[in-house]
Amino acid sequence: MNNLFVYLEIENGKVEDVSLELLTKGRTLATRLNCRLEAVAVGQSLETIGEQVFPYGVDVLHLFDDARLYPYTSLPHTSILVKLFEAEKPQIAFMGATSIGRDLGPRVSSALFSGLTADCTALEIGDHEEKKEGKTYTDLLYQIRPAFGGNIVATIVNPDNRPQMATVREGVMKKEILDANYQGKTVSYDVKKYISDADFVVSVIERHIEASKVNIKGAPIIVAGGYGMGSKENFGLLYDLANTIGAEVGASRAAVDAGFAEHERQIGQTGVTVRPKLYIACGISGQIQHIAGMQDASMIIAINNDPNAPINAIADYVITGEAETVIPKMIKYYKKNSK
Repeated sequence: MNNLFVYLEIENGKVEDVSLELLTKGRTLATRLNCRLEAVAVGQSLETIGEQVFPYGVDVLHLFDDARLYPYTSLPHTSILVKLFEAEKPQIAFMGATSIGRDLGPRVSSALFSGLTADCTALEIGDHEEKKEGKTYTDLLYQIRPAFGGNIVATIVNPDNRPQMATVREGVMKKEILDANYQGKTVSYDVKKYISDADFVVSVIERHIEASKVNIKGAPIIVAGGYGMGSKENFGLLYDLANTIGAEVGASRAAVDAGFAEHERQIGQTGVTVRPKLYIACGISGQIQHIAGMQDASMIIAINNDPNAPINAIADYVITGEAETVIPKMIKYYKKNSK
């Protein structure tokens, strides 16, 4: 009881990265709270899940293995989590802010009257004082996310209801193995006690998954453009630079909304979170929504005609000037000075 739970997303017997990232963060928070880290796997053919997640510091793995539970459908997964959480009473529960997590999380939190903070960018443990009631709460989950269109960063707490539930997008947290030899306990359940025939009124007839052709998340170098690039034609300069230095092209939401780039290239709170070795921001002002998706880059170069652009505050190097003038020079001198 009162442990920290992570719901595992599983595709073809493999735990998705977003879940492994949440286990990494969950392990840190569970150690801080002196409680167990527990994982929940719901699906089919889950024999290898333990060896995938125990190295991340999982103390207990809850297995619900049944052919009817894969692929994911809302009702049976909701029934299982609600009944499991009612029995185990976790103090914290995490899910990925994916299509599955965004469907499952609200259903579970609503059934448990627990509340849910979506799309968190940071998770911490701290205390909270209710001045009106004169109460002090210790070791609450700080659920941190941009709010009001990204104009502020909100820290949300849930003092009284449990579990404290949050979803986090893939790439926001780091994925890191704790101990390759770490061993936890596996608990297998009789699925029939947790679901009913009514949970299967919806069935999946056919699935089609198309892999993205753009590898933004895994790119070591990213050249990203914003609305300040001015046009889709000017965005072509970013592709020229990316081809020259072996980079991938990204974009801010404003650039995507303006039709300068495809949505799959969008970086930020409503796009992809990246951690490249080098991030070159071109014509990007640096609104908090975008910064949330790239601030952990090892090195940031900002090219902007506004010397006071917010992006400059987090950049390692700032080039003040028009991107359409600066980028061709960068290409020229890179070709000249590289072997």
